[in-house]
Amino acid sequence: MARILVVDDDAAVRSTVQRILERAGHTVQVAENGADGLRKFREARHDLVVTDLYMPEKEGIETIQDLRAESPGTRILAVSGGLMGDKTGLVDAELLGADATLAKPFTPEQLQKAVAALLAR
Repeated sequence: MARILVVDDDAAVRSTVQRILERAGHTVQVAENGADGLRKFREARHDLVVTDLYMPEKEGIETIQDLRAESPGTRILAVSGGLMGDKTGLVDAELLGADATLAKPFTPEQLQKAVAALLAR
């Protein structure tokens, strides 16, 4: 299975996503913001990064751009509930380097399907 890095400032989301992906057989590492995520990514490369867009210290869009520059082959899934339901951030994420997006809230099945599709590429 794959090595996946989950970057999200919400501890409950990180924990839930980690459990879902580990149950699917993946090795999962978590980070609480983009700066922490990039540090962990540089320490141990991952096959896929799941990142939130709105976080303190380093936003998801910046994180996506840095990951894309450093590791073009790494798959990136951007997730976000948007601000007030606005999906503009997810559109921007794909335009700026994310391979796919997933709107919060999502079901475990939706997450697993998105991850499987990205890893199959």
